[in-house]
Amino acid sequence: MGELDAIFVKGLVVGFLLAAPVGPIAVLCVQRTLSQGRLTGFLSGFGAAAADAIYGCVAALGLSLISRLLVEHRNWIQVVGGAFLCIVGVRTFFTKAVERKAAPKWPGLLGSFFSALFLTLTNPMTFFAFAAIFASVGVGSVRDHRVDMAGLVAGVFLGSALWWTILVVASHAFRDKMTMERMGKMNRVAGVIVTLVGLTYLLLPRR
Repeated sequence: MGELDAIFVKGLVVGFLLAAPVGPIAVLCVQRTLSQGRLTGFLSGFGAAAADAIYGCVAALGLSLISRLLVEHRNWIQVVGGAFLCIVGVRTFFTKAVERKAAPKWPGLLGSFFSALFLTLTNPMTFFAFAAIFASVGVGSVRDHRVDMAGLVAGVFLGSALWWTILVVASHAFRDKMTMERMGKMNRVAGVIVTLVGLTYLLLPRR
């Protein structure tokens, strides 16, 4: 295996492992897949994967300005992310279950992508996790090699996207069993979970 292939595989593994822990984005992804279909679920997951790729790129490059901004303003980023999670959670809680007839419209699909992208970006711990793991697996040297950097970022994105694809496919397998009553309960449960995570972000002690 060549050096580029090895870096790509490292990025693939890191992207998958960092995306896999169940969090508010995973809850939203499952809820959207069950209520709106696979395409909405895929775009939500790929929005999160795109954010992972952005943070992975920043961590591997060691961009001092962005890194410093993330460190200095992590409290405000945490507040914004927590507030947005609360808004999304409340909206999800009060979303009424509807019959699945028409395919989702593009404005809603784009909203699913960018909301997941934004929510993932407003968790600065993602950046610190990438920085720590990249340092431990020895990929810091790619910052001066554009091809290696592209391979690393592509690996991170595809690894993360692979996890979201697995989650969406698994969730969609249960979609036909979701009655209107169950879908309403799913919306409320997802809304409560996402809102509680948002409140946790807001109430965590600042440093």
